[in-house]
Amino acid sequence: MSIVYLILCILSMAAAIAVKVMFVPASDGIDISGAHVFFTVKMPIQDLPITEAQVNSWCVILAVMFLCLFLTTGLKTRNISIRQMLAEWIVEKVTGLVRTNMGEYFEGFAPFIAAILGLSGFSSLSSLLGLFPPTSDINIIAGWAILVFFLITYYKMKAGPWIYLKSFGQPQPLLAPLNIISEVATPISMAFRHYGNVLSGSIISVLIAVGLTKLSHSLFSFLPGALADFPYLRIGIPAVLSIYFDLFSGCLQAFIFAILTMLYVAGGFPAEEYAARKKKRQERAAAKAACSHTAGKNAEL
Repeated sequence: MSIVYLILCILSMAAAIAVKVMFVPASDGIDISGAHVFFTVKMPIQDLPITEAQVNSWCVILAVMFLCLFLTTGLKTRNISIRQMLAEWIVEKVTGLVRTNMGEYFEGFAPFIAAILGLSGFSSLSSLLGLFPPTSDINIIAGWAILVFFLITYYKMKAGPWIYLKSFGQPQPLLAPLNIISEVATPISMAFRHYGNVLSGSIISVLIAVGLTKLSHSLFSFLPGALADFPYLRIGIPAVLSIYFDLFSGCLQAFIFAILTMLYVAGGFPAEEYAARKKKRQERAAAKAACSHTAGKNAEL
């Protein structure tokens, strides 16, 4: 059964490539117009465009899901396979990363952080297949950042809405406007940091490839016929640059986004106030239970 999941993982990305070949028109020269819009869904308030970035993002989600199923199918306690060793290594490293940056209270965040790393990393690496990387679309990254912002706000309010509102006036009430701006700027900065770095790498790679083509034609124009038009300088050099712009930079931005998510969520969590509030609730519950027990005994008498 595991081989079926691996095939489905490959087919998910193959489907994205097929969609690009069939529906995205070929471009001449430099094309930085963004994701291709396949069609638009009419909506009451605002129309919803279905773009190449959205389709590729869903294909990456399916690929990551099938890859996880491939790694975790048929787990054993003895004579484990290399596939299971890889799955256990990923779980161990991500759990350790969460424990180090967030503390033991947030160990349950490990699957969410692993999902961020996998989705962001594979989305950026999809450019190696000739696809439009979903991380080069601000709408995709903004959706992730808004989700993280909701999580940050939720954990900031764990000690109560009043504690959360009072935090805007710390350390001085005069700083409340700046604290509010900082709160709103958190998802914006996360989205634009990730989006800008990935998109800039893609643009630089295209510009270098086109520049090498022009330079190759200029240097080898003395050759006869088609030999003069062949882009000799594009052999190997763009591949070396791709190691940084596609592999290293894409994985690095996924790691940075995951680290910022952990730091913002754990840093905004009021641990002391939450512990005090939890203790008060436990004391009230114990007192209520004692009163109910006493009332029961009096009723029996």
